[in-house]
Amino acid sequence: MRGDYAPSAMLRQFLDWYLTALNEGGYLLVALLMAAESSIIPLPSEVVIPPAAHLAHTTGRFSLVGIVLAGTFGSWLGATIMYWGARLAGRPLVLRFGRYVLVPPHKVEAAEQWAERFGSAGVFISRLLPVIRHLIGIPAGIVRMNYWHYALYTILGSAIWCTVLCWLGVTMGQDEALLRGELHRVTLWLVGICAVLGALYWFLVHRHMTRGQ
Repeated sequence: MRGDYAPSAMLRQFLDWYLTALNEGGYLLVALLMAAESSIIPLPSEVVIPPAAHLAHTTGRFSLVGIVLAGTFGSWLGATIMYWGARLAGRPLVLRFGRYVLVPPHKVEAAEQWAERFGSAGVFISRLLPVIRHLIGIPAGIVRMNYWHYALYTILGSAIWCTVLCWLGVTMGQDEALLRGELHRVTLWLVGICAVLGALYWFLVHRHMTRGQ
């Protein structure tokens, strides 16, 4: 029972804190958390945008458009920090010290393979995919990709992703069993989300990043 209870309890505790914090932080909190998500901090956007969208939909305290704009701005900010950090540091320093900030060499090299294969369009695609989304700024900065192209594709991809997550938050918010914290409903949603993201990651990222190894 304890093993079944823990994930549900942790999820409820996070949601309780986040929804309360949103009352004070509003769009700024969404932007800051999404900036962290787009950097080296392992904070999934799936736990940032949907709860905010649910609050906006049920209370009218925020607008869904505002949530998308705040999430997009935060994603651009975090991605910009990653880009310029990698560009100013250079590849040798990133490979040498990246492991100390959760970016080991094999992740850098995998991201470089992805960027080499897909070019500028890969920045746009990466904003819709797990794992690679917060790493793409590293090879883009190292190879000195045109920043304005990088920023444009980042903004476009992030806006689409935040819109999808807003829709997901509103849809999940209509599941009464989920709102009551019933573990099996939480599990079904999480499994479904992970299955879709996993499939996208496998077909668009993993096969290409491991090809030739």
